[in-house]
Amino acid sequence: MSKYGKLVLVPTPIGNLGDITFRAVSVLKNADIILAEDTRVSSRLMQHLEIEKKLWAHHKFNEHKTVGSLVSKIQEGNTIALISDAGTPGISDPGFLLVRACVENGVDVECLPGPTALIPALAVSGLPTDKFVFEGFLPQKKGRQKRLTQLAGEERTIVFYESPFRLVKALTQFAEFLGSERQCCVCRELSKMFEEVKRGTVAELLQYYAEHPPKGEIVIVVAGAGGETESDD
Repeated sequence: MSKYGKLVLVPTPIGNLGDITFRAVSVLKNADIILAEDTRVSSRLMQHLEIEKKLWAHHKFNEHKTVGSLVSKIQEGNTIALISDAGTPGISDPGFLLVRACVENGVDVECLPGPTALIPALAVSGLPTDKFVFEGFLPQKKGRQKRLTQLAGEERTIVFYESPFRLVKALTQFAEFLGSERQCCVCRELSKMFEEVKRGTVAELLQYYAEHPPKGEIVIVVAGAGGETESDD
């Protein structure tokens, strides 16, 4: 048992504010320090939860410089809660560097269960869920085609995050590198008012979104090479 405080990763809703857990609210209310990826975004959540605490900015532009001082704060006995704009911290969001620094310094780290966009998208996709690989965001430029070439033979279901502005580009490249007849599912605005789930081949979804430019948060689920792998038993 550590004599220090601890770091707690607190998942926050990806859309519907009702998805936050009672435990998450309790941790945020009792934390000595709350780190937020974007304090403006998280301030709205804090107001909704009626939590009046100053938020400390912790994002990709300052995390390298601040991890040392944050570990020291925990070693002084403070409990730090880390939240991102939405979902679970560290999953395509800041968090890894701070967690690693805490582990290296013998500081306790906890992560509460809670919202993340990739699992609901995988579950509703209709594609095999027994084995999957999470790719997060593909490189925007350098290394993008190389990564898609490497994924062409991946037999597990593949989950990507993507910007709505790059969705058509992504589907175009999937058709080129993975195959236009590969089964695919695009989930948009999960848990929000205008949630949309579209399933079909890569070619079919490419045609749809070329004609209907998307908005909001996007998760793409693509079948692995060789078709279905999940047992019907």
